[in-house]
Amino acid sequence: MKPIRLSNHALDYREVRGFSEEEVIEVIRNGDWVSAKKNRLESKLGFPYEKEWNGKYYKTKEVKPVFVDEENEIVVITVYTYYS
Repeated sequence: MKPIRLSNHALDYREVRGFSEEEVIEVIRNGDWVSAKKNRLESKLGFPYEKEWNGKYYKTKEVKPVFVDEENEIVVITVYTYYS
């Protein structure tokens, strides 16, 4: 199993977008991989949330990392989160 490394860009957005490194790793390890733009890959999974985010209550959070599967590691370029 390859190690997963979050780029500085992805790390910088953890608090702004509300995801954890553990969630990103879980999505990559357990979600289906699909092709994305620029020869990248993406995967997504939903998580129970049941909390407020930016002043509004949400039941679920979907985490969608965009990453590159390199020879020796998986590099996460960015991560998107969607609340519903």
